[in-house]
Amino acid sequence: MPLLEIKDLSISFGGIMALSGVDLSVTEKSIVGIIGPNGSGKTTLFNCLTGIYHPDRGDVLFQGKSVKNLSPDRIAACGIARTFQNLRLFMNMSTLDNLLLGRHLHFNKNPLYPLFRIRKEEIRHREWVEGIIDFLDLQAYRNARVTDCPYGVQKRVEMGRALAVEPRLLLLDEPISGLTSEEKEESAYLITEIRGRFKMTILLVEHDLRIASRLSDTMVALYYGQKMAEGTPEEVKSNPEVIRAYLGDD
Repeated sequence: MPLLEIKDLSISFGGIMALSGVDLSVTEKSIVGIIGPNGSGKTTLFNCLTGIYHPDRGDVLFQGKSVKNLSPDRIAACGIARTFQNLRLFMNMSTLDNLLLGRHLHFNKNPLYPLFRIRKEEIRHREWVEGIIDFLDLQAYRNARVTDCPYGVQKRVEMGRALAVEPRLLLLDEPISGLTSEEKEESAYLITEIRGRFKMTILLVEHDLRIASRLSDTMVALYYGQKMAEGTPEEVKSNPEVIRAYLGDD
């Protein structure tokens, strides 16, 4: 059974179709790249998968169960986490505190829960976050306010907060946009390591076709809200419709 199934997903805004009949099946521990020009529906797809938007038609099955009408917090509790193209961090809080906020779904909120167990859970949450700080090489910034960190570090903090949720499915929305060439290579390496170390399945929206191709097992091309092509990176890049719509046709 696929970890994620998207069936006939459609949504419109003001009569304009943002997604139309999109189907996608994602196997566990794979990396699927989503490509397409601006306005093709990539971020809208992520918003439907995470409960920010509710589709007009179709279904989203995660581990065999429909999540299309769930709220964002309930979807996160099911095991889906994401980053955003435009960073959504608490800029005046430290890196450490931003990552700890990613653990809030795992906190026991029962006031009758034994105190000693709460303390044991707090230790586990802190250990998980400290492991992410080490993994993302954020030790030098752990107590720094995010607003004082370089942009490349802020992107890693955003990724770290999503990892703190301990998801089975991680959605990365343009994780290397705005980075230097060196930072892009570092982030690409981290993405492959996330799959290996944390055993996560990854959906990746990325404009850098070279890196998206290198990272992805499967690629999907969207165009004006419709799935135009799907296959291996080489198959998608050589698809004539993709060449015309996305790469440009000489």
